[in-house]
Amino acid sequence: MKIARFSKLGFILAAAGSAVGLGNIWKFPYITGEHGGGAFVFVYLITVVLIGFSIMVAEMLIGYLGRKDTVTSFEVLAPKNPSLWKYAGFQSLAGLFVMIFYSVVIGWIFHYIVTSLTWLPSSVQEAENVFSAMLHTDIPTQLFYHTLAFIWITYILTKGIKGGIEKMNMVLMPALMIILLGMFIYATRLEAFSQAVEFMFSPDWSKINSNAFVIAVGHAFFTLSLGMGAIMTYSASMEKNSNLVTNAFWVVFLDTAISIVAGLMLFTFLYQYGSGPAKGPGLVFISLPAAFYEMGILGNIFAVLFFIALAFAGLTSAVSLVEPMVQYFIDRFSWSRLKASLSMGLFFYLVGIIAILSNIDGYKEALTWGGKSFFDWVDYTTSAIMLPLGGLIMAIFVGFALPKQRVASLIKPQLGIAFEAWYFSLRYITPLAMFIVMLNVLGIF
Repeated sequence: MKIARFSKLGFILAAAGSAVGLGNIWKFPYITGEHGGGAFVFVYLITVVLIGFSIMVAEMLIGYLGRKDTVTSFEVLAPKNPSLWKYAGFQSLAGLFVMIFYSVVIGWIFHYIVTSLTWLPSSVQEAENVFSAMLHTDIPTQLFYHTLAFIWITYILTKGIKGGIEKMNMVLMPALMIILLGMFIYATRLEAFSQAVEFMFSPDWSKINSNAFVIAVGHAFFTLSLGMGAIMTYSASMEKNSNLVTNAFWVVFLDTAISIVAGLMLFTFLYQYGSGPAKGPGLVFISLPAAFYEMGILGNIFAVLFFIALAFAGLTSAVSLVEPMVQYFIDRFSWSRLKASLSMGLFFYLVGIIAILSNIDGYKEALTWGGKSFFDWVDYTTSAIMLPLGGLIMAIFVGFALPKQRVASLIKPQLGIAFEAWYFSLRYITPLAMFIVMLNVLGIF
């Protein structure tokens, strides 16, 4: 049976689709707002180059050489102790666990697409009240849209690499870019655009502290969809003789460019129609809808387009979060793609219902421990432990476990004189940064 492979463009768009997610359009702008704008963006861009790119190439290398699911790839590539190294491949569980709450958030976005067609909140306070009511009291709405997200994601997974994942990304990624670019061009015509540019690119170093550095490192890593086996799994289906460095560059470039464009666009709208750069996770669901309201009927159009773009970003990432475990059960247990996709889909869907209930009045108390709801615990555990641990393991595996000669034989012709700098970053800078991020999120550092 012929093994399905991504086309060159299909791989880049699929990997970029995996990287470009809610973190780019939702999280990046609000953490930039929280940490002073330009100085934070500068630190973020440096860490993308030094750490994000290093891990991206390493993860692609493991997948490209292993040609199997994450567990099998570590096992067949490990020169020593393959029976131990295979457990490193279970980092793919992180993506499945992320999907427990990621699918719920995609459901919120679906809901906002529909409501924005006819209604927008007239103030930030009204927007906050509406969002809070949905989050804490409205089970039917959240369950309905969570179900739609589950159906979409699982259906795409059942169609496989070419017929599902590549085809979806070949449509949604260009559509996402066109929507954001169109809104960005409109933003450049507004008076507040210069304020947004100054905020994002004029460093105020007094706003930067050690915590901001750690957050920049962590976000640069997480926004590229690293540490959970998604890029590794996609790379296993890359065409032979592919240039890993070029592919990694395009994925990192597209991911970073979309973050910057989204940030400039959102801050322009908030300066022009709101009260300046909003802070906190409520930027997209609270501050931004209120700003759109001030635009009149154009605001409804922009709100719908924006939430569609956000949904596209979420869906392309969501599929990549589940695919590693789908591929694991196909390779290791000879499951059909239908069985594996439905099983993994039902897992995140059913546990996701618990995540929804953990925010609902009347259920929240029973599903809260240590000051965090079940929803928050899943988010915290994946971001604080599983994802940075996955990145740390990959850096150690490629930097120390794999023979340097084998790594160099593939990567050095592609990187040229920059190979030694990349290899040094992978062995020393990246593991240290990942370790510090873990300690920081855990409250130890």
